[in-house]
Amino acid sequence: MRREPIFNVPASVLATLGLLAGVHALMSLLPEREAVRATLALAFIPARYSDFGAELPGGVLAAVASFFTYQVVHADLTHLLVNAAWLLAFGSAVAMRIGGWRFVFFSAFCGACGALTFLVLEWGAAVPVVGASGAVSGLMAAAFRFLFNVMDERDAEALRYAPQTVPLMSVPAMLTNRRVLTVIVVWIVINFVMAAVAPAVMSTGGIAWQVHLGGFIAGLLGFGFFDPVRRSMEQHIN
Repeated sequence: MRREPIFNVPASVLATLGLLAGVHALMSLLPEREAVRATLALAFIPARYSDFGAELPGGVLAAVASFFTYQVVHADLTHLLVNAAWLLAFGSAVAMRIGGWRFVFFSAFCGACGALTFLVLEWGAAVPVVGASGAVSGLMAAAFRFLFNVMDERDAEALRYAPQTVPLMSVPAMLTNRRVLTVIVVWIVINFVMAAVAPAVMSTGGIAWQVHLGGFIAGLLGFGFFDPVRRSMEQHIN
């Protein structure tokens, strides 16, 4: 008889959640003026790469580091909790499949690609971007590449206990799978709707749909390079 664990969350995911919560707690303890300056120093701001970028908090170092540091800062508690919930849902399956360190590097990669997408589409904008949404979007896309194979095989238990045993769906297969395409389209529509509505209902600013889109595409196309299961299968076939 299988003994069910109360929580089935990998240590790397718990550590990431702890880091996000810890940074948010520390930022909340700072005086308002210092908190704003610290946020701007860590945030990703396209204007850093313009003529007056050196005048922004963080200076030259932030021009490189902010591709990653922006991912650990959140605008408010709601922002943090929403990203934490999605990270818990999709990050756990990905971390169990590829391992803790690969999970960390893959998450950072997706978040950096999200920032790069925002930079390209909003070049020179003096708009600070914070949050783990780009990384979370990439984790969601990565999970789709084996989640839907589980559903096809009617073996949902494998996803919970041994996601590394589930075959990875190729990118061409995903782009011809009706269910996958439906989920992707719904996700894109939700992002655009939220981006349009958020400025009118949120006091902390809008939603950077560009970051979500960039992180998602990076996760969708790049996950195979981080997946040891796919690589070991290829070596076995060769």
